[in-house]
Amino acid sequence: MSQTNTDDALVVFTPSGKRGRFPVGTPLLQAARYLNVDIDSVCGARGICGRCQIFVSEGEFAKFGITSSADSLEPITAPELKFAERRELKPGRRLSCHTKVLNDIVVDVPAESQVHHQMVRKDAEHHDIDINPLVRLYYVEVQEPDMHDPSGDLRRLLNALEADWQLLNLSYDVALLATIQPILRAGKWGVTVAVRQGEQIVALWPGLKDTIYGVAVDVGSTTIAAHLCNLSSGEVVASSGVMNPQIRFGEDLMSRVSYVMMNPGGEVDMTNAVREAINGLVTDLVKQAECEKTDLLEITFVANPIMHHLLLGINPVELGGAPFALATDMAVNTLARDIDVQLNPQARAYLLPCIAGHVGADTAGMVLAEEPYNHDEMTLLVDVGTNAEIVLGNRHRLVACSSPTGPAFEGAQISCGQRAAAGAIERIRIDPVTLEPRFQVISCELWSDEAGFDEATAKTGITGICGSGIIEVVAEMYLSGVITQDGVVDGNLAAINPRIQPDGRTFSYEIMPSTETRGAVKIMQNDIRAIQLAKSALYAGVKLLMQYQQINKVDRIRFAGAFGSHIDVKYAMVLGLIPDCALDEVSSAGNAAGTGARIALLNAESRAEIEQVVRNIEKIETAVEPNFQQLFIDAMAFPNKVDAFPELEKVVTLPPIKEAKAETEGGEKKRRRRKG
Repeated sequence: MSQTNTDDALVVFTPSGKRGRFPVGTPLLQAARYLNVDIDSVCGARGICGRCQIFVSEGEFAKFGITSSADSLEPITAPELKFAERRELKPGRRLSCHTKVLNDIVVDVPAESQVHHQMVRKDAEHHDIDINPLVRLYYVEVQEPDMHDPSGDLRRLLNALEADWQLLNLSYDVALLATIQPILRAGKWGVTVAVRQGEQIVALWPGLKDTIYGVAVDVGSTTIAAHLCNLSSGEVVASSGVMNPQIRFGEDLMSRVSYVMMNPGGEVDMTNAVREAINGLVTDLVKQAECEKTDLLEITFVANPIMHHLLLGINPVELGGAPFALATDMAVNTLARDIDVQLNPQARAYLLPCIAGHVGADTAGMVLAEEPYNHDEMTLLVDVGTNAEIVLGNRHRLVACSSPTGPAFEGAQISCGQRAAAGAIERIRIDPVTLEPRFQVISCELWSDEAGFDEATAKTGITGICGSGIIEVVAEMYLSGVITQDGVVDGNLAAINPRIQPDGRTFSYEIMPSTETRGAVKIMQNDIRAIQLAKSALYAGVKLLMQYQQINKVDRIRFAGAFGSHIDVKYAMVLGLIPDCALDEVSSAGNAAGTGARIALLNAESRAEIEQVVRNIEKIETAVEPNFQQLFIDAMAFPNKVDAFPELEKVVTLPPIKEAKAETEGGEKKRRRRKG
């Protein structure tokens, strides 16, 4: 893939996805600030603090049309070498304040270099779980050896377990043999034994031990969330989350598959990255709980199909094109050490089954948590991410599909969009008469028109708009008449309020004017289109499943995932993300996939249950459905071109259909000149 080799270079920053062209020789930190990329620096670009560290993402990036390498930056500079002498500068890291651009490049900004760190909002949800762990503890007192009984320590341990607990014919790993004698003697012949499913000894401790743990992990394409659970009580004793480091290989799933296609062996790097991240989370959990890794005897995973395959070390390229074949759709049960996860050497890992090529184990976890297969109500489960997973049904029948919504709902592809972090707008209201906005930002409970707001947000500033804010601002723009049913910003309103501003051939809506430190926070016409495309893909997938179920209305809707936890369901329906339904029957399921992972961790029977349910789910492939395109086109309108929303109209007055002035006069003149 060719480089530009001109007087300017394309610089792409991940995970934000922001990009721009800059003259060769531009310092990276300067480029980042111009694009409002979140990079920390407190030393005035002197190369002293080291907070602005970045590293280069190497390889071919088809999405951006460039090849990125370390040679795209100038060689390491004297200030960087001096900093490395005083403090650690990890291999591959550069100081962006003293690193100049020579050619097209993709630069990753690690979380620790960001001022506004990602808030991983995947906390453990409350959920009633029947505790029936696979591993249980048994304390026994073993007969001491003597000259009259030649039996070995293992035999006497097995005899004690049989006599006290009626545990027969137990198996064991040969590695356990080396630990038996020192543990028995350290415990003065009293030991605690961990037995898995009443069949296998997996760990020993001297004396009495009453607590062992397991970990439930949700491997998302954007974030990885992990919960440390007491296997006996089910209590979540520690939680931790981190950005998925695979983001540097691609913002979305297909970009990562593309990376592997362009860079043979790239899947190994991505597998190593996600496993290292999981081990980092485990270390953090153990530190929080003040326990040992040897106390961790089970780990369960949910993940979308591509994350699932990469975690297992499977090349995901087959999932990049039709027929989207999975290497396996069955549950995977293996030793944790076989996938390089560092727990007790005998700990086992369980990955829930996948449903289809784009409907993964995370969806299976959502189904396990919500149990639509145990109810009569027609329930719609939706996990909104870069690829939306959708399940519809009840005890009689379940159907599922995925729909390519893209990253717009997470702030990507939106001009002022960002991930959920302090300073991001997350709630907004627009006065339908004056068209003036008021809003809330993450980390501040005050609204922007309340006293004390400016002081409360002085530290974080107003940095952009996160996913929930994007949903609300577009819906409010529609309800207030700023945009039409077809999603066109109405230029006629520029005469009423200067927030409606010409932008080339279209118009934009300004929420916050520019300042000395950042650009204006605006919603552009292209932002509206990105949301329309995303919501249309989701709605069309839902409608397709409704047609398969031969229904016109759903009884209940559950939003899963971190995004679903923070959106206002009323605004989701105003936009037309979801079909009409009584609003009190629309709710958040929280991180249902992670809850499913905890259920599989803590309840042995649940594993066979979800494996059977998944085998019976009917998979619908939207790509080959002849009417999907028409459903998509109808869904481009707000809330929909053809579908009625009587339940929504009980609580919201939808605006009348109107025509808008879609282009500026200059754009109209230019277009007429081309025709002439």
